[in-house]
Amino acid sequence: MTTRELYVQDPGRPTWEVPASGAARFGWDYDDGRERLLALYRKGKDKQWDAAKRIDWDQEVDPYDPLGVPDENLTVYGTPYWTRMSEADKRDLRRHYASWQFSQFLHGEQGALVCASRIVESVPDLDAKFYSATQAMDEARHVEIYSRFLHEKIGMLYPVNTSLQSLLDDTLRDSRWDMPYLGMQVLIEGLALAAFGMLRDSTEKPLPKQILAYVMQDEARHVAFGRMALRDYYKQLSDAELREREEFVIEGCYLMRDRLRGEEVLTGFGIPAAEAARLSERSEYLQIFRKLLFSRIVPCVRDIGLWGERLQRAYADMGVFEMGDANLDQLMAQDEEIAEEIDARRFAAEEAARTEEIAGAIAEAVAEE
Repeated sequence: MTTRELYVQDPGRPTWEVPASGAARFGWDYDDGRERLLALYRKGKDKQWDAAKRIDWDQEVDPYDPLGVPDENLTVYGTPYWTRMSEADKRDLRRHYASWQFSQFLHGEQGALVCASRIVESVPDLDAKFYSATQAMDEARHVEIYSRFLHEKIGMLYPVNTSLQSLLDDTLRDSRWDMPYLGMQVLIEGLALAAFGMLRDSTEKPLPKQILAYVMQDEARHVAFGRMALRDYYKQLSDAELREREEFVIEGCYLMRDRLRGEEVLTGFGIPAAEAARLSERSEYLQIFRKLLFSRIVPCVRDIGLWGERLQRAYADMGVFEMGDANLDQLMAQDEEIAEEIDARRFAAEEAARTEEIAGAIAEAVAEE
């Protein structure tokens, strides 16, 4: 079955074209470059992995409960709409919500792939081009992973959310070379990391937990790269140029906070759009989720030097200002450790099973003698 046949709603044209802007930049200085970025580049090379081998795709997934998260997390839980639903409807709703979430992850990762490629083209420094090339490979792997999970395990996709598409459009249309960094590495990747982390820590389903942990291990490097590159560059900008970047961040944050809520899932179940918006606004889980979405963005924005008065007021209005004091390095280190712990447990279990298999074969051979 083709991807187009799996879409719940018509995604429109098979190709979305965003006109390229800005310049392709070549540099003729082949010096060693910044040690911090080159160290990240070396790490990016060392940490490449094969999604077909590292992830255990043979694990069974119930498409009607692929994530195993509590029903209380669903926007309509506890409402009259939920009460009127049959058990079959509730199973379908779980499937649709998981499909919507992972579809947005998939589309966002393709956006990251395009942005990483754009950074290779437009960034003036060779050391940054080196690292961006490794990130493009990471993002291609992430697209492969989420696509496979949706095709093989859930069997359903949703089109890209219009607000996510709008943010990608704004990021890619801007001719300034730093904007793909700011739009993708800081805003969209930061949002994704927080969403991935909430699901990784709440699901006990082995396959999605593996996927999310391994992808987050890569993303930790990507955010570190964006911080390094932008922090160095933004020190050189005028106050007016910094305010322009802050306006972009404010608009992007409000867009993601107010629109990425999965209301298109509810309308597909016959709930009017206005009612779906009201339910989303009142959902206790979504209120917590929306706030945590900025746990990676706010400290990163502050770290790179965008912390003007208007931006601070916007974050206070969103109720996330205090997140500027979060330790981003500690969060990223935890992402690395969790992925390594999953690997260690998995390979220890496989080794134990293999040892048991060998012991059984030896025992059989001895018994036959």
